[in-house]
Amino acid sequence: MPNTRILLNDFFVLVQSRALKQVEFSVKDRDEAFDILQDAMIRLAKNYSDKRDDWPKLFQRILQNLIVDWHRRQKVRSILVWWQRPNNGKEVSEDEGENQYSAINEGIEHRSPEHLQSNRQLGDSMAGAIEQLPLRQQQAFTLRAWWGHNVKETAFAMGCSEGSVKTHYSRATVRLRKLLGDYES
Repeated sequence: MPNTRILLNDFFVLVQSRALKQVEFSVKDRDEAFDILQDAMIRLAKNYSDKRDDWPKLFQRILQNLIVDWHRRQKVRSILVWWQRPNNGKEVSEDEGENQYSAINEGIEHRSPEHLQSNRQLGDSMAGAIEQLPLRQQQAFTLRAWWGHNVKETAFAMGCSEGSVKTHYSRATVRLRKLLGDYES
């Protein structure tokens, strides 16, 4: 029987790509997403390496908590920065061109150039729409639709009731349908 360290490494290899994309949707910064993902992996390995059967749900719980913590820190930083700005706290737009990485476009089969372009546009639109969702809706949607977790597993990962998961997921799908209306067939 392989040792726990090898099994844990295999688990991380299996989930790292989707988890990185999930975090990147939320924080909109690839470097920050890497840091959060790495922290989640370290915490799982350090605190729960002996709970092999629970790794997927524990990993998601740790990851979701770290995402929420990151957003809280950003909110506090923005308040502190607002008070220190010489221009009376007026927002300065950030360069949105930095987020060139489109996580959804990975893995799309290469067919005709038209099909590839259509898939890229849909992927970019979907990524943009997911990024527009409020954090809790974003979490519910990615955990349910992308990771395939059931309501109970999603509730555990998000640290909320199953009813809240259903509400957040429903609102997310309604919002995404509105945002992606042009792509309905």
